[in-house]
Amino acid sequence: MTCNLLLVDDHSLIRAGVRALVLDIPGYAVIGEANDGAQLLEMVEKLSPDIILLDISMKETGGLEALQRLKAVRPQSKVLILSMHTDPSLIMQALESGAHGYLLKDTTATELEHALEALRNNERYLSPAIAHTVINQALVRAQKSQPEPVDTHNLTARQLEILRLIVRGKSTREIASGLGLSIKTVETHRSQIMKRLQIFDVAGLVLFAVREQIISLDD
Repeated sequence: MTCNLLLVDDHSLIRAGVRALVLDIPGYAVIGEANDGAQLLEMVEKLSPDIILLDISMKETGGLEALQRLKAVRPQSKVLILSMHTDPSLIMQALESGAHGYLLKDTTATELEHALEALRNNERYLSPAIAHTVINQALVRAQKSQPEPVDTHNLTARQLEILRLIVRGKSTREIASGLGLSIKTVETHRSQIMKRLQIFDVAGLVLFAVREQIISLDD
């Protein structure tokens, strides 16, 4: 089944470049383009895209504002941020506003395919280039909030290992390949991790992992 994409960027050349990359990825199709968040919100109900590739900085209605409004308009669409911004606060704000992934604009075609595949499989995706940035930001927030400690012994050694890889932005396929496990086994562990921790987004998992010293800034 084809996964339908909607491109949102105020630069036509960027949209053309992304469209060209998507054309080379089997199973995906670009069904529409918008040049700002307002146009996106007009188009999304009509086109019902599976995945929205969304820029943050745009004229008129920006990506973050559009993200907030998308929750009411089309919550089932997955949102992949495609941005040049690497500011940690902005990345965390995007994730907390409902983005399912964050990809830098200087990405490769292979990484774009990995990100789309992750979102298509109801996973989240972070560019490896910004994973360390997100961890740093999560550490700062954790230190400021001083949350109550959480018992990490609910997770097995294997689940802790997989959690570390998830936090670093690895996809299910990459984790399975690296650990010599089947994709189904990794998906089962991932689901159990989220249920046991009652955390269902990557930003929350990062916060948990840093706070509980499951992962450090030197990892």
